[in-house]
Amino acid sequence: MFTFNSITELINTLAGAKELLAEMFEKRKSFAYKYDHAVEIIDEARLEALIELEVVRKNGSLLEMDDKFLQFFEQILEVNEEINTATVNENIRTLKQNINYYLQEGNANRKYAYLKAIKAVLRKIGLMTLRNIVDLNRNIENTFKTEPTYKIKISKLENYDQKRKDINALIKQTQQLLDGEELTFFKIAPDEEFGRIMTQLQLQLNEAHHNLIETQKQIIDFLNQIKYQSHLLEKIRQIKYLKDQFELKERTDFLAVMAHCKDVFFAPQRSGRMKLSLDLLHEDQVYPTLLKINRKRKTGVKQLRPLAESISAAYLEPETTYEVFIDPEEVKNSFFASGDHLFHFLQHYQYPKEVTFVEIVTLYCQLISLYDDELVLSGTYGKHDDLEYAIVYPK
Repeated sequence: MFTFNSITELINTLAGAKELLAEMFEKRKSFAYKYDHAVEIIDEARLEALIELEVVRKNGSLLEMDDKFLQFFEQILEVNEEINTATVNENIRTLKQNINYYLQEGNANRKYAYLKAIKAVLRKIGLMTLRNIVDLNRNIENTFKTEPTYKIKISKLENYDQKRKDINALIKQTQQLLDGEELTFFKIAPDEEFGRIMTQLQLQLNEAHHNLIETQKQIIDFLNQIKYQSHLLEKIRQIKYLKDQFELKERTDFLAVMAHCKDVFFAPQRSGRMKLSLDLLHEDQVYPTLLKINRKRKTGVKQLRPLAESISAAYLEPETTYEVFIDPEEVKNSFFASGDHLFHFLQHYQYPKEVTFVEIVTLYCQLISLYDDELVLSGTYGKHDDLEYAIVYPK
């Protein structure tokens, strides 16, 4: 078996066969990509090299992409359909191990290596959990819309419901690890990045938990629709069988029931949520059908929108608000021309509005703070009632 000697060789090999790999990836579900078709895209020598390096595998006259490369492309492009809860479980086990190694290690360099591994695992757990839920929801919808056999459809949905329970159990297990089992370690927060990763993981787990609630509702709704349709179809088949055997009148009271039933046509139909797939909406015959349904739903009655009352003229009149404030720059200039010390000057200054003693003290502090380099503290202090203040002069 040949192997790649470097990452450069791997990248160059994949780049040289990018057209073939792209086409094989698009047709990965057809299971019928022929060797002769591949030779038309790249030369045979390069194709044989891909087979030797196990990038693609040859099975008779057919080719298929190797599993490890197929899974890599599906994960990167986020189109994989497999819900893998075992990987998340393995990451939780790895996380516990690295935490123990970190707490027991005394060397700073090796301790940082364990911390780096812990951060990587925490990122993986959040991303893989959300990715599994996205894949689960897509598989549930595809199964409900495309699986033709009722029994298989029910079985698949029940299996997906079990997957949902497994993901939910892993979320709870991760939450217990963060809040209980390793609480001491996670409270330490070795650095700022670790704290950000923890916050992001908590948000991802919370989002995943809420998404699983909606997933459970969807599975229950789909199963109820399938069972209802299956039960109804079974009854119709029995009636048709008896009709074909000319035994419907003899073995059933079908005609009598239908004769006395006046409300069948007015009975409410069981409705269920069903999202049309994008592939179905792209088909040519769907758009005319939607237009036809839309025409039937139109009643021809136009609803009049209520008119708002006219705006009062009082709201349109301009209003002017005046506010009197004290300009510190103007006060400073007057103080510099006075020759008095600051506190005494402020007590006798002609303000544009009435001020309290507390406001005078506040202005005194503000001027010293704003113009510190233009003022001189004399080192002596004055006293006003119970307040002691510094004597301040201009430079």
